[in-house]
Amino acid sequence: MYIATIPNRNSPPAILLRESYREKGKVKSRTLANLSKLPPQSIEILRRSLKGENLVSTDAFEIVEDGSPAHGHVDAVMTAMRRLGFSRLISSRYSRQRDLVVAMVAARILEPKSKLATTLWWTDTTLPEILDVSDADEDDLYDAMDWLLERQSRIENKLAGRHLENNALALYDLTSSYFEGLKCPLAALGHNRDGKKGKLQVNYGLLTNRKGIPVAVSVFKGNTGDPKTLMPQVEKMRDAFGIEQFVMVGDRGMLTQKQIDVLHGIKGVDWIGALRPEAIKKLATNGAIQMGLFDERNLFELKHPDFPGERLIACRNAELAHRRAIKRESLLQATVKELDKVRGMVWRGRLSGKKEIEARVRGILKKYRIGKHFEFDIREDGFNYKVNENALTAEVTAKSKGDQELIEKRLKRSLRHIESIARQLAKLSQRIEKGWLHGQDKIGVRVGKVINKYKVGKHFELDIRDNDFSFEINQDKVKKEAALDGIYIVRISLSKE
Repeated sequence: MYIATIPNRNSPPAILLRESYREKGKVKSRTLANLSKLPPQSIEILRRSLKGENLVSTDAFEIVEDGSPAHGHVDAVMTAMRRLGFSRLISSRYSRQRDLVVAMVAARILEPKSKLATTLWWTDTTLPEILDVSDADEDDLYDAMDWLLERQSRIENKLAGRHLENNALALYDLTSSYFEGLKCPLAALGHNRDGKKGKLQVNYGLLTNRKGIPVAVSVFKGNTGDPKTLMPQVEKMRDAFGIEQFVMVGDRGMLTQKQIDVLHGIKGVDWIGALRPEAIKKLATNGAIQMGLFDERNLFELKHPDFPGERLIACRNAELAHRRAIKRESLLQATVKELDKVRGMVWRGRLSGKKEIEARVRGILKKYRIGKHFEFDIREDGFNYKVNENALTAEVTAKSKGDQELIEKRLKRSLRHIESIARQLAKLSQRIEKGWLHGQDKIGVRVGKVINKYKVGKHFELDIRDNDFSFEINQDKVKKEAALDGIYIVRISLSKE
């Protein structure tokens, strides 16, 4: 039987219940009922029923007052884990500890919380039911973590077998997490990366393949420096994973010259690192880096006797250089503004004495880190200053590689900094004039504070006197610093072949 819809000219179509049959070998149909008077929803139910669908009344469903456990996101994560063979990676044999570890990893992906909070959170999901860990509490999770730690080397060996191979790249870096407790033997004050000053921390390093797939993790005391953690990774690659030839990749804080000297003596180990700013500055000073090459493209290769057997790849980030130029200019102007304040103090007599004026001026320059562009004459009764605009213009021009629009933007930024420093220096001079600061020593102290405030004092030249002071920006120093903005040099021990 089936339902047929028969057009009826200007009238609504006829809905007929029909059945097919054979008569003398021919297929015929006959109408069993006219359903045109039935509501459309009833006709649809009958049509689906005739097609064999099992229709269940809504009364047959149980109504759950608090809603059903969340499942979709759990299923997505568990499906990914199954495809990756995650459970067998943890342990080839089934155990409750393995299921607890899998549950913790899934929970960490879905809703990162403490162990206690995790056991409360997953009760509203299907995760504990799927892994049969519904009765687990936080103590069970901590016990499972202890069990997992004992298996770390085996798990890392499995990962290395999957993702590492000879003559391939191995990437390594170190980071840290602050620690609230007091009894952890690895917690210590160190280089803070979380913005949590004064907090104890624990350092941990991650070793990955060239695609960034994690292979191994190591934990260190919070005060351990990056370079000290590198050699254990090299030893792990060779001894634990059996990788005899590989390329270790690290940043310039990790692959220091001392570490590279050690790698030189290890057969089969190459490296890719980067030069530190001091080394780049030295190459630029000696003429090893030809800035004109950046006009054509922002990447070129060079060699230098200070780095035997290594290829140096110099690159320039023009956008980063532009941002740094803008920042330097604003710092110059802010420094000038505060130096003018100090000068005002000298003029008003509130500040006098060369040392105090100089301290105030240098405090302003240090704050903006552009004091090298100012020249000062500090006396017992005050100070004078001037900005070395020629040096500033030359520095910005060299850094901008002839880009006139970029030169103008950077000069405007530097001028804003200079104006800021000048305003602060003017106020300092006013204090000296009014007798609020007397003597060359006192004036020098106050000027020094201004110079050092923004950490740009190296760009300023001061002349501090007993009752006044003067300053100017040393544009030559600004030019030399700006020329290195945005330049990075990668050092590679591999040959082109």
